[in-house]
Amino acid sequence: MSKPKHENSVEFVVYGDHALFSDILTRPGSEKTSYRIPTFEALKGILHSIYWKPTIVWYVDSVRVMKKISTERKGIRPIGYSGGNDLCYYTYLTDVEYQVKAHFEWNDNRPELMQDRNENKHHNIAKRMIKAGGRRDVFLGTRECVAYVEPCVFGEGEGAFDNTGELPFGLMLHGITYADEAVLPEDKGLLTVRLWNPVMKDGVIEFIRPEECTIKRHIRSMEIKPFGKEHKNFTGLEEFVGGDEFELD
Repeated sequence: MSKPKHENSVEFVVYGDHALFSDILTRPGSEKTSYRIPTFEALKGILHSIYWKPTIVWYVDSVRVMKKISTERKGIRPIGYSGGNDLCYYTYLTDVEYQVKAHFEWNDNRPELMQDRNENKHHNIAKRMIKAGGRRDVFLGTRECVAYVEPCVFGEGEGAFDNTGELPFGLMLHGITYADEAVLPEDKGLLTVRLWNPVMKDGVIEFIRPEECTIKRHIRSMEIKPFGKEHKNFTGLEEFVGGDEFELD
């Protein structure tokens, strides 16, 4: 059963030649292996490249895997700051395409940005940025995996995993909760890593919300970066009394 559609939902397709959603178990040895499906955090990063403001928090509702899952192993020479000529092997996903459905909510940890809570403004800008391909460069997991974004209608078109039933992927990374987006009291002021057990049903993965992840670990304390006009890093929407002018950050 699909999740209800939010009034500020956005839907888009993201595709590219390669993707690398790094399995956290393979990173310590400098040899990266991609998960078979994108993580909540990776898709949220794509949304940040499309459009982000500290006033809002993006929530990925669903992802639909449009093409068959295939991998390719490549020899990579990482940047070696201590000299040497190391060779590492990365396992990438190849020829990937995903339909994504997401929505945003207000960041309750940012009361100083209440004046910027204009839902229509943020929603319309986000949709325009999807049509434009994003505000910043879009990547599928890592910077070398360049991606492209276009508007779509979630569920339309033929997918490689339509009518295939359920496919579990085991324990994998869900995402990272930063201090300024923490919802639960026990996560406040901390950097938290979340894990979950995703199941794909007929090609669609319904993501649980970050606060619904029961498998998590607090990594370290984390301060919330202040935003505001006095810090010269955010002005939001300021209307001048007695005039028609306004200022956007």
